[in-house]
Amino acid sequence: MADLFAQDPVPPLAEALRPKTLDEVIGQSHLLGEGKPLRLAFQSGKPHSMIFWGPPGVGKTTLARLTATAFKCEFIALSAVFSGVKDIRGAMEQAEQNLAQGKHTILFVDEIHRFNKSQQDALLPYAENGLVTFIGATTENPSFEVNSALLSRAQVYVLKSLTDDELKLLLKRAHEKVFQELEFDDLAVETIVGYADGDARRFLNLLEQCARAAGASGITRIDAEFIGNALTLNSRRFDKGGDNFYDQISALHKSVRGSNPDAALYWLTRMLDGGADPRYLARRIIRMAWEDIGLADPRAMQIANDAANTFERLGSPEGELALGQAVIYLAVAAKSNAGYMAYNQARAFVKDDKSREVPVHLRNAPTKLMKELGYGHEYRYAHDEPNAYAAGETYLPDGMKEPGWYQPVPRGLEIKIAEKLAHLRKLDQEAGNS
Repeated sequence: MADLFAQDPVPPLAEALRPKTLDEVIGQSHLLGEGKPLRLAFQSGKPHSMIFWGPPGVGKTTLARLTATAFKCEFIALSAVFSGVKDIRGAMEQAEQNLAQGKHTILFVDEIHRFNKSQQDALLPYAENGLVTFIGATTENPSFEVNSALLSRAQVYVLKSLTDDELKLLLKRAHEKVFQELEFDDLAVETIVGYADGDARRFLNLLEQCARAAGASGITRIDAEFIGNALTLNSRRFDKGGDNFYDQISALHKSVRGSNPDAALYWLTRMLDGGADPRYLARRIIRMAWEDIGLADPRAMQIANDAANTFERLGSPEGELALGQAVIYLAVAAKSNAGYMAYNQARAFVKDDKSREVPVHLRNAPTKLMKELGYGHEYRYAHDEPNAYAAGETYLPDGMKEPGWYQPVPRGLEIKIAEKLAHLRKLDQEAGNS
């Protein structure tokens, strides 16, 4: 019987197909094409510190390894998830030994955003003195997640998800090198490409699962039905705490603000499909109603709140229909940020202004002493006035001019609000002239 423990482990397909040269890399043509930044960097003959920023499975680690190969450098890889300052120091000791042997070192830190400030600071001296060339990889915006000192010493390259055509090219390569006996029909290819969602590693993992399932079933032709039965197809890529999350929230909000119900529905369902918390989305939808619709259509706030309550009562997936219809209503509703702008201006004014006294006529007078001091004296009860409005009365602190923060827009209910305010201002002017 063969000794299983003596056999070398079979590498995953993603590792087996990892490019050995820059020309083998699929995707990132905006960086690797002739005359493009990263291609020129490789042709310069001298490595420099860099940060690869992009979603999972787009080649960040591959490019780091190719950099070491191209410049004939030793390659040390650290994962920020599992490494600390001690590991950084150990890597630097190895780099010094490499230098003593006449070899430069490239230090690759995967998920650099997971390093805290002190860990990132520990890299600085070595990147500055040239002991190592630093390469970081991150799925998060380095502007927020990487120390400015370290960021200033590295060129940031933004990597993109692979296109459908690029993933199909990757399938062709896998078929030629590994899966010669398998055939995929067109719909099967589209299914796998769709669920890979631009992630080459995920795409190759799905292919590998297909091959294993096909081998177990004794088939050589794979169709979409087989894929649906044989594989557990998880939701598309969705980083619940990273840039992808906030980018899609931004797209949803801006689609509502831009009065495009189809786009708003697309981003909502994309996020739900990716595993976003519907309760979080419900809160954001309520915020949209107050920020971008406001008093132009007060029903929007009610519908948004009702949708959130409906989800709490029905749960998923039934309650998500309410969120979808709320998003449609918000998208087609009249838009106004007048209340939002007025509130922000008032907040800013109060923050920078002095503490002004409440005018005496507006003060409450529950005691005899307060009445003797004039609290509430000459206050005009609006309900006793014509039109239930005390024309010419002032309600701001003494000496404070009318700021005019709230300016209704000529849309929806705010058209009527503007007409009413104009009428009240006219009554004020007439009271002042009498």
